[in-house]
Amino acid sequence: MIRRATIVAVGRLKGWAAEGAEDYAKRLRRHFPVEVIEVAEEDMNRRSADEVVSAEAGRLLKKLPDGAYTVALDRGRGRRLASEAVADRLESYGTAGRSHVAFLLGGPLGLSPEVLARADEAWSFGEITLPHALARVVLLEQVYRGVKIERGEKYHW
Repeated sequence: MIRRATIVAVGRLKGWAAEGAEDYAKRLRRHFPVEVIEVAEEDMNRRSADEVVSAEAGRLLKKLPDGAYTVALDRGRGRRLASEAVADRLESYGTAGRSHVAFLLGGPLGLSPEVLARADEAWSFGEITLPHALARVVLLEQVYRGVKIERGEKYHW
């Protein structure tokens, strides 16, 4: 099992999304340290899509922790995992000596090819497009669920 997680995400959460993400981060912190690093979202109305994801990529990569195994969230190229497979992946990271995992979440336009190339692997929540705020809540919930599954603990469905 991993011993530390870092979420590096574009954008600052507000309202229900901030509350949901903090609730799952707090639950996870009972098992290991969890740090959430937010980087500024680029103004999509003033720049091209390529300029937006490039600017956000620089911010994300600058905040990426040294030595962390990196998982990018990408709808198009990511691997779709059932909750049990998330638990298996988290367990395999720890077994392989990758005890610190950093998850990268892009903004509304996703992640740049540069960020995806830097990642050790990519996950997807399926073909649907989620708002990036909701994707962060789902990520934290799935990591928490994976921890509970791996430990053989009950988790209400």
